[in-house]
Amino acid sequence: MHTSSSLRLSLDLGENEKDPGEFRDCVALADSLGFDTAWLGDHFMPWFHSSNRSAYVWSLIGASLERTNKIRVGPYVTTPIGARYHPAIVAQACGTLDNMYPGRFRVGVGTGEAMNETHFLTSWPNWQERMDRLVEGVTLMRKLWSTNSYFDFNGKYFKMKQIYLYTKPKTELKVYFSGVGAKSAFYAGRSGDGLITLSANNSYERCKNMIFPNFERGAREAGKNPDTMEKIVSLSFTLEDKNSFLKSARQSAGIIAKGSWNEPDPRRLESMGETVTEDELLRSTYFCANWTDLIDLISKFREIGTTEVSLYSGPDQETIRMYAKKLLPHFETKNNS
Repeated sequence: MHTSSSLRLSLDLGENEKDPGEFRDCVALADSLGFDTAWLGDHFMPWFHSSNRSAYVWSLIGASLERTNKIRVGPYVTTPIGARYHPAIVAQACGTLDNMYPGRFRVGVGTGEAMNETHFLTSWPNWQERMDRLVEGVTLMRKLWSTNSYFDFNGKYFKMKQIYLYTKPKTELKVYFSGVGAKSAFYAGRSGDGLITLSANNSYERCKNMIFPNFERGAREAGKNPDTMEKIVSLSFTLEDKNSFLKSARQSAGIIAKGSWNEPDPRRLESMGETVTEDELLRSTYFCANWTDLIDLISKFREIGTTEVSLYSGPDQETIRMYAKKLLPHFETKNNS
């Protein structure tokens, strides 16, 4: 069995299912148990209609940081593409949180999903336009954080005259780009400070042979050293047997259905799960017979350069406690080191 002292474990608490106070309480529990980071989803509409909840994450992040002492908290991911969020407003929100809780706020960004963004747009842009908007939006955010005088910003999508961010972050904020495909991984390296990717879409082999190399190529093209940049993998796994997993996973299968990120209605998203084949469901997760298998799987991702593995817990305290008991002793975190 492999162990590692250089890979951190974080939690993905999601964004739906329960009231926001229960998410806050789960962050507080994770803090007390020694997890490095609690990531919270940033949604306007939930992934699935039956979730029946979709809280405003920026309020929840502030409440969670106030309740805790060490754990880092951030959106997984937010979308400064000019739909729900203008990048200047995201910059202000980030700056405020880091000003109040220096070094404890993290920001992940992405191109967005239709169920969150289309309600604020007259049309749903194609992926390339959304990525171009994201890159430009992050450029504006960084300029607001770092510039100590008024300035004009004349981008293709965002134009602002004589702006200045008065409340600055107290630390140098890193921006983690979501990169699920080869092209987005390249952009993450070129324009981001780190990568977030999903094992449900990118297996160990795909991360090793395509996602990470494209991220590193983008970083080098921008004059950065990829060896110093973080790579976060959101790990999809189960300790269930295949038959049990197929039954339990069907309700949320719509998230991996073809076209799901372009579907604006959570009711249809949920029904799209019926179009996912059993083979597709089985390929979307890693099957671990026991906790030792899971520890070895996490270590395998570490060996190809993964610096952080994010484990989905949802707002479930029992799951968080079990992860802490079974996994944290094997992996050093900033919070418990």
